Amino acid sequence: MKAIWSIIFKDVVVELRNKETLSAMIMFAILILVIFSFAFESSGVDKNAIAPGCLWVAFSFAAILGLNRSLAKELDNECLQGLLLAPLSRGELYIAKVAGNFIFMLVAELVILPLFVVINNLKFDLQLLKVTGIGFLGMLAIASVGTILSVLSSATRMKEVMQPVLQIPLTIPVVICAVEATAGLLIPDYGENSSWLSILAGFTIVYLAVSYLLFEFAVED
Repeated sequence: MKAIWSIIFKDVVVELRNKETLSAMIMFAILILVIFSFAFESSGVDKNAIAPGCLWVAFSFAAILGLNRSLAKELDNECLQGLLLAPLSRGELYIAKVAGNFIFMLVAELVILPLFVVINNLKFDLQLLKVTGIGFLGMLAIASVGTILSVLSSATRMKEVMQPVLQIPLTIPVVICAVEATAGLLIPDYGENSSWLSILAGFTIVYLAVSYLLFEFAVED
């Protein structure tokens, strides 16, 4: 457990020094929200109806960008090889990297959500906390599968391109469940969202378990 916290602490300290990953994720997500807001406002479409989809497009692509940047740091000066030689299991290394990536995604989410509320003229109430909880589950699922995919894509020549190519299809079910659950909170009379939350939680557990079991084979290759 000490080794896991050491890797998480290392990732956080490195990010606090340069702020490359967080700044890129936040600015990219803000850009998506602003573009969508202006595009749909001029078309006369109800912004509340498309707000959940816009939010999760911003979350998803910001997460992909963050995962790419996170792996790039480990590949510099053979840092990943150093971690593999450290006295810890592959499972512990996976948990540490998922936790680090998830922390960055969660920080970005907490910055993006208030701006999302302002752009869409929503209220800062209990619903926002519920949306944050949905974001917690969705980001954890994306971080769990994205971490192992970032390792797999690092072995290819075009790793910056392969990461989204591999990740987007696998995270589509997660994004769909998250959008539907968020819409159930933000759109009146949309319908019950508890079933979508259950499916989202199921995907999160499956992605974590499967990725944990396969991570050892991914890093060895």
